[in-house]
Amino acid sequence: MKPQPHEIPDYFKDYLALVHEDKVLEALTNTSTQLLYFITSLPEATGNYAYAPGKWTVKEVLLHCMDTERIFSTRALGYARCETQKSLAYDENSYAPNAEAGLRSLASIYEEYKAISSSTYCLFKSFSSNTLTSVGETPLGKSTVNGMGFMICGHSLHHLNILNKRYLNQK
Repeated sequence: MKPQPHEIPDYFKDYLALVHEDKVLEALTNTSTQLLYFITSLPEATGNYAYAPGKWTVKEVLLHCMDTERIFSTRALGYARCETQKSLAYDENSYAPNAEAGLRSLASIYEEYKAISSSTYCLFKSFSSNTLTSVGETPLGKSTVNGMGFMICGHSLHHLNILNKRYLNQK
């Protein structure tokens, strides 16, 4: 079931609004399908494009989505296993330049994202309905395991929208 507002930090409420599915497994599947399709639709030369100086390239944005999915999945796993420590924050602005996105092909990013999204799906599929309601402490506030799954989707959809609008000038 789609998380209630109190099940995710306020910061992610706009991201949650981008997710149309009511069940986390459906949301993960559909988000993955959209991102994989997006990656395959890009010419290789587009991968190193940034729409303005100082902005991330298309590849850097994609790797950011992958990094975030891994981190949020790890948080979900911790909350599912009743971790009591607050999750650590991460600085995406230090991750991006150190990901060496410019050395990657879009095909390798596709392959890795496909593996990550499959792993995330399997993780969430393993959670019982009771486990999905387990709560943990993110750096920005409390979240349920289910909320973390929807935050993965909303975050990726947010960046997919940015890629389409600012990088590819699509509506």
